[in-house]
Amino acid sequence: MKLIEDVKLDFKDVLFRPKHSELSSRADVDLEREYIFKHSGYKWTGIPIIASNMDTVGTFETYEVLSKYHMLTCFHKYYDVEDFPVDKLDRNYYMVSIGIHDHDLVKLEQLVKRLDPQFVCIDVANGYSTRFVQFVKKVRALYPKITLVAGNVVTNEMVEELVLNCGVDIVKCGIGNGSVCLTRIQSGVGYPQLSAVMECSDAAHGLAGHIISDGGAVNPGDIAKAMGGGADFVMLGSMFAGHDESGGEMIEENGKKYKAFYGMSSDTAMNKYHGGVAKHRSSEGKTVKTPYRGPLEGTVQSILGGIRSTCTYIGARRLKDISKCTTFIRVNRQVNDVYGHENLWDPKAN
Repeated sequence: MKLIEDVKLDFKDVLFRPKHSELSSRADVDLEREYIFKHSGYKWTGIPIIASNMDTVGTFETYEVLSKYHMLTCFHKYYDVEDFPVDKLDRNYYMVSIGIHDHDLVKLEQLVKRLDPQFVCIDVANGYSTRFVQFVKKVRALYPKITLVAGNVVTNEMVEELVLNCGVDIVKCGIGNGSVCLTRIQSGVGYPQLSAVMECSDAAHGLAGHIISDGGAVNPGDIAKAMGGGADFVMLGSMFAGHDESGGEMIEENGKKYKAFYGMSSDTAMNKYHGGVAKHRSSEGKTVKTPYRGPLEGTVQSILGGIRSTCTYIGARRLKDISKCTTFIRVNRQVNDVYGHENLWDPKAN
């Protein structure tokens, strides 16, 4: 048994320390970034926010909105190859996602023939298995020009392994921090997300790699904190759920509208796609009703406005500069919640 005694941090544990800024308006902030990926050599420009590959979030309809803002959608695994519209997708602004089974390799071959995607996400809950590592290496060998995304992991050693030895361009980082994830409850495994981002980004950037902060963001300030901590991209689930463009059943109760939202390891998802929860495992996801939020575009604008505001407070004229301008302070209370504050960033809540 080993114990690491230094404190690890979540987004709620810190605030940005404001600094002198020469920015006179949020409109002066440039939110687009340009990256060149280590192994694929591909140059990408856009706003580095990604819709999660959950079937209630990573939909074609979500892509239609986010692509207009040069943001990415990671399509969920359960679209059939024939579902993808060949001529309507810009390869700069979507990812296809697969698991690590033999049929996933077959599906990827079909997707490459049909779409020629630029980004492929190999997505598993536990990125520490030998099987995962071997599968990632196989995909890289077969498709050297694809920009390869893989995860999830939360430690610098595994980031280094994936970037250096497996050919991964972008490592997806985060375990157990999602709003509908029960991994930490069921298994006791996880890592506070801000510390995971800081440590994993340090490892990746030292090798010319990149990371995604996946999960744990509940408001625009958290997205900015992830970027301030070194994340190259931030992946969102619950913040993009509940909209017209989101998947999930519409529910009406007592005159109010909700949409179903659930983790991809929940009973709901496993019953839907795998015929139930296998006897050797347990459900590691919740099923909840999230308030119906209307069109996604209003939420996107609120998120981007919040990040621009962060940049004006800390003097970052470009999103590229946010980590260089960041000083975090440890706090024991982040907000005054006498009247509550959940989802006040959501335009539908105001």
